Parts: sequence; C-alpha cells; structure tokens
Amino acid sequence: MFVRVVEAGGFTEAARRAGVSKSAVSKQISALEQRLGARLLNRTTRRVNPTEIGLAYYDRASRVLAEAAEADAVAATLQGAPRGDLRISAPHSFGLHRISSVVADFAVAHSEVKVHMSLDDQFVELISEGFDLAIRIGTLEDSSLKARKIGETHLALIASPKYLEERGEPLSIDDLVQHDLLHYSYLASGRTWRLFAPSGQERQVRAGGPLTVNNGDALLQGVEAGLGIALLPDFIYQDRLRAGAVNVVLPGATGQPLGIWAVTPPGRYTQPKVRVFVDFLAERLKADGSREKVQTLAAE
Repeated sequence: MFVRVVEAGGFTEAARRAGVSKSAVSKQISALEQRLGARLLNRTTRRVNPTEIGLAYYDRASRVLAEAAEADAVAATLQGAPRGDLRISAPHSFGLHRISSVVADFAVAHSEVKVHMSLDDQFVELISEGFDLAIRIGTLEDSSLKARKIGETHLALIASPKYLEERGEPLSIDDLVQHDLLHYSYLASGRTWRLFAPSGQERQVRAGGPLTVNNGDALLQGVEAGLGIALLPDFIYQDRLRAGAVNVVLPGATGQPLGIWAVTPPGRYTQPKVRVFVDFLAERLKADGSREKVQTLAAE
C-alpha cells in the first residue's frame, strides 16, 4: 500500500486504485511508520511526498514487489502448457532404437513443441551448444548439470551362430582370450571390458579383435558378419536376438548395468517443455522395459 501511495501521489488516488477507503489506506501507512519508527511520507493538503527515508524504503519495497510478481510469473509458466523449440542430444544407436519413436509420439501429443534432435555418440556441451536436454548412458562425471535417471540398459556378450560354429563357444570368461573381441571405441574403460562372473566377481578382459568402431549398430553388423564377439547394450541387440541372427554368449557373465540419464542445464527451474518430455520418455522406457521382460520370459 505504501508503494501505491507513492506512485499515486496521494491517499485518495491510491485508495481508488486499490478499491478501499481512504481511511483504510491512511491507517495502513500509519501502522507501517509506527512499526518502522520513522516518518515515510510528508503530507500536505494537495499532495503526499516521500521523505528521504521514505524514498529509500520505496526503492527497496518496489523491488520486492517486482520480484514477487516475477516469482508468480515463473510459477504460472511452470504450470503452463509446453511450447517452443526443444533441442535434444542423444547417442546415435539409442536415439534410433529407443528415442525416435518417443519423439514422434511426443510431437503428436504436444503440437506446440518443435523438437530438434541431434544423434551423436560423443558428449555435447549443453549450454555452449544450445541444447535443452541430453540423454547420456553410463556413469556421469561430476558437474553442475542436473541429471535424472530414467532407466537402465544391460550389457551382454553377443556373437553370431556362424562365428560360434567356426570358433566354438567360450565356456568361461577365461576362454575369451582365445576369441576375437570386437570393440566399441567410446567405451569409458577403453579397451578393457569389465565383466561379472556368476559368483559376482569382477573380471577384466582386454578387447583386441579385428574391428574397432565408434557406433554400436556398426559393431552389431560386424558381429552378424561373423567377425567376433562384442559387448553390447540390450537396446541394440534384442531385435536381432529374437530373430535368431545373434546369440548371447556366457549368459551368466554380464557387464555392469549402465544408467540412462536425462541431463539438463543447471538452474532451479525446469521449463515445461523439458519437464514434460522427460516424464514422457521415462514412462515410455519403463513400459518398453516391462514388455521386453515379458517377451524374454515367454521365449524362455
């Protein structure tokens, strides 16, 4: 009310704008001055002017009101419908196998959002490259970015029936040294595979086969051609496994499960378009994972 009086230049106009009586305004200002122990306004018959203390108080009080209004606007925006451009970065194979269909369905459900998706197996700089969201798989490095875990992928050793017929099937992790191991060049551990025996013991195996490639689907093609054994995530090999084109080798020996993360720039607030898409993607990945488990059990 004090800010209104200063901006209106008097009690009468401030009362009219606030829709209250002039006496109610006067009482509020008097109560404020009494609480502060200072005169804030010089009153004359024609006009009300702030004192030196009143000017300083008005300056800060008006800022507080402006920030409160901005906070209200932020809250309204966060509750609003998603709209605008949404720039997403995702690993190439995961984007093809899991995200592309989700993006299409999301675009249909939210017509006011325009999605721009970039598929690249290398990490992007979210802020400098202008991305709203990145999907990352594996262990995250410490950073100021916000991250939400939206799923997991499991690694398995994969080989073609042709390769296994020619070279024989390994019966233990130790047998892998006798085989050609195809390598994914962006693996965080380099050429070393971290495998877990059925006992839970971690074993390390060095991959040194005839093919190294920076894309999982290309690695799968090398497997199907009979070049060797590869350590691949389930979203890459599952369809070909169901088709009988590849087999799981040493099913009791698995790679460490890898987290699937939605990573966003730092900040206290998440834009509606980002928040709604991440929720949409998390639900789809959860549903797809449940269907895959049912199919696996049925096959067994």
